[in-house]
Amino acid sequence: MSGIIGKKIGMTSVYDENGKNIPCTVIEAGPCVVSQVRTIEKDGYSAIQLAYGDKKEKHTTKAMKGHFAAAKSTPKKVVAEFTRFRDKRAHGEIVTVEVFSEGEFVDVVGTSKGKGFQGVVKRYNFRGVNDATHGQHNRLRAPGSLGASSYPSRVFKGMRMAGRTGGNRVKMINLKVIKIIPEKNLLVVKGAVPGPNNSYVIVERWN
Repeated sequence: MSGIIGKKIGMTSVYDENGKNIPCTVIEAGPCVVSQVRTIEKDGYSAIQLAYGDKKEKHTTKAMKGHFAAAKSTPKKVVAEFTRFRDKRAHGEIVTVEVFSEGEFVDVVGTSKGKGFQGVVKRYNFRGVNDATHGQHNRLRAPGSLGASSYPSRVFKGMRMAGRTGGNRVKMINLKVIKIIPEKNLLVVKGAVPGPNNSYVIVERWN
């Protein structure tokens, strides 16, 4: 699984050869540094560890400073591992957006926008408790009954109720790479990508 770490820039749209308008997301993919090379002999599995996003040294622990110094790199904000990388990479090597090619399909992993504490209508698309007639009062967005009475005398775990919404790890699969701009490290993919602008994402491609 090859991939790269990037930052979501925002959305735009492009026209295809048939004149159809396609909504796209622009991702600043890399450049990333190979901060570690995992091997079966030493670590028990094979993987490539990439790091992305400059970070101030005063906000970096001594252990991580040494980790990045071994790769001859400045401290980075985001670190991720990729197994079954298509090409062999050396420790300290720079990985750019050119690992991808136009027309192929990738998966993008990000953290969805947090929406705070929400009720069941917004969180789970409940329709509320019937209408406002027949004596109903303030029940239009209520969840309704939550469980039985004497048995089991409790609410089962996993019951769909109000709570915090968003802020979850989300993977969007099979997004087509529309365009690559290597001089600006930009990757344009078809469709939406989870998270707000300037949030970090991981772009993966299964070999």
